[in-house]
Amino acid sequence: WSCRVCASMRPVSHGVMTKATASEISIPVLALMGMGPYMSPIPINASTGMLISLAVAFVITPWLTGRMLAHTRHDHAHAGEAAAGRLLALSERLVGPFLDERRGGRRRLLMLGAMLVLIGGAVALPVSGLVVLKMLPFDNKSELQLVVDLPEGSTLERTAEVLHALGEVLRQVPEVGAYVAYAGTSSPINFNGLVRQYYLRQGPHLGDIQINLVDKRLRERQSHEIALALRAPVQEVARRYGAVVQVVEVPPGPPVQAPLVAEIYGPDAEGRRALARRVREVFAAMPGVVDVDDSLTAPGPRLILQVDRQKAALLGVDQQAVADAVAIALGGEDVTYLHGAHVKYPVPVRLELPLADRARARSLLGLKVRSRSGELVPLWELVRPVAATREQVIHHKDLLPVVYVTGNAAGELDSPLYAMFAMMGQLRKLEPPGGGRLEQHLLAPPEDPHRYALKWDGEWQVTYETFRDMGLAYAVGLVLIYLLVVAEFRSYLAPIVIMAPIPLTIVGVMPGHALLGAQFTATSMIGMIALAGIIVRNSILLVDFVRQALRQGMPLEEAVIRSGAVRAKPIALTALAAMLGAFFILDDPIFKGLAVSLIFGVFVSTLLTLVVIPVMYYALLGRREAARLQGGAQETAPC
Repeated sequence: WSCRVCASMRPVSHGVMTKATASEISIPVLALMGMGPYMSPIPINASTGMLISLAVAFVITPWLTGRMLAHTRHDHAHAGEAAAGRLLALSERLVGPFLDERRGGRRRLLMLGAMLVLIGGAVALPVSGLVVLKMLPFDNKSELQLVVDLPEGSTLERTAEVLHALGEVLRQVPEVGAYVAYAGTSSPINFNGLVRQYYLRQGPHLGDIQINLVDKRLRERQSHEIALALRAPVQEVARRYGAVVQVVEVPPGPPVQAPLVAEIYGPDAEGRRALARRVREVFAAMPGVVDVDDSLTAPGPRLILQVDRQKAALLGVDQQAVADAVAIALGGEDVTYLHGAHVKYPVPVRLELPLADRARARSLLGLKVRSRSGELVPLWELVRPVAATREQVIHHKDLLPVVYVTGNAAGELDSPLYAMFAMMGQLRKLEPPGGGRLEQHLLAPPEDPHRYALKWDGEWQVTYETFRDMGLAYAVGLVLIYLLVVAEFRSYLAPIVIMAPIPLTIVGVMPGHALLGAQFTATSMIGMIALAGIIVRNSILLVDFVRQALRQGMPLEEAVIRSGAVRAKPIALTALAAMLGAFFILDDPIFKGLAVSLIFGVFVSTLLTLVVIPVMYYALLGRREAARLQGGAQETAPC
């Protein structure tokens, strides 16, 4: 608030201040366009805060100033333009060389080249991996989840044994407060299970462990660090039992099927499965990719009991009786109920084979069914066992058959995007069934279902859509800022000068992320959008001072040099207020990117703005604006 008060005490046109504040408001409002309900509170609260601060600056601040400073004497003649000697000397030392008649043009070109080099270096940081791009970092949650998949056909006892071994690993983790194991059934649905459909996990070969961590105040490690440390011993248990165990964390944003998802499309089912197995091998061989799995059904033996219809008809046995007998033996059936005087609910009497006999074909074939004549006929006289293999599950997406290969990233970069792009290079060498080249799609599924293709999904899709929508909002916001400044300054070139420092924000944002080891996330992008409004306001303050000084007859060079000295204090106070506010969220795992963008982006871009804007105004608009404004001032001067 104080920085806005100081800025309002300077001789600045109220109309210009209104436009500058309005440009800040337009940016966060536009961020709503594609972010959805998850991020919508940020632009809504930011826009509301901007409107309230605008009302405070124009209503409450002048009233309080008049009440508190009513009996204080002030010299208003040159209060706004009198710069401290050191600031003026510093501004002349920094800006003056670029205004020199003989060498100024060359120095301005060198400054432009230096700015382009800085921007290019900042953009290269994410490409080189020094700044990791990620949709959202993992938050410090109070729970974890272990999802266990054994090969199809595994018994419930085998699944329980694996869960017990995993429980022994969890007992050794001091941050684990409690855990609950579910064998053969799903755990209560949570936020992650909404998309991954964990509530549909039913079967003796499936397991689940819900882990509750101790309170955040009682542990030093965050939940993501615990998950990373837990993955190695858990995978050791999985290898020992031939299972696939995934360490699942509660996602901080929109949940996806898996961080890394490869969708395999093709005309032939066997070809899709063969291609999926080869893609899975690439996943497993990639460093940093863990929890690799696919949607294929593990090949396992299957026993089919074929009824000899002719023999069954001769013996007077209905085929339905044979099917019912096998179903009761394997699945059980409540045949009657026992009622007691002291029992609230009737007790079912369940008929089924003992658990040990269900896995033996001899026990099933020894069952007897009653014929129409009343005789008991064993099943081995009516059915013929046929050995077969388990059928594959067929998944469809958008009416197209698909096979999924999934994984997670837990390496040094800890972002699935880099692992995905690394695997894309290796998969280009992969030849699909039938020959040719494997098509890889990033944005949409393949249009030709008769060719083998791979579509990347998972966190990549969410990241692309989020940054695409925010980039669109960013672009529309810049257009609106341009139109606002054109309407205020009556010039099509002045907004270009005012908005020129916006790309300079990346010079502070990217190195700031690299310096603190922070990931560039969606909240970092929101911080860059907010920086555009702050930088535009600073530019407007500088340009407006130069224009007012020219109207008063001040020489162009002096006006340009004095603009940085006189406006440095309100601009610095504004930047300092934004940076101090961002320090309070610097330790938050989700909004750390927003804080880093604001702190380093505001700091670096403010320093560069104080030099770049005056020099650009002098080079592009100086002579023309000086002639127009000073000429207009002379025409309207009184006789």
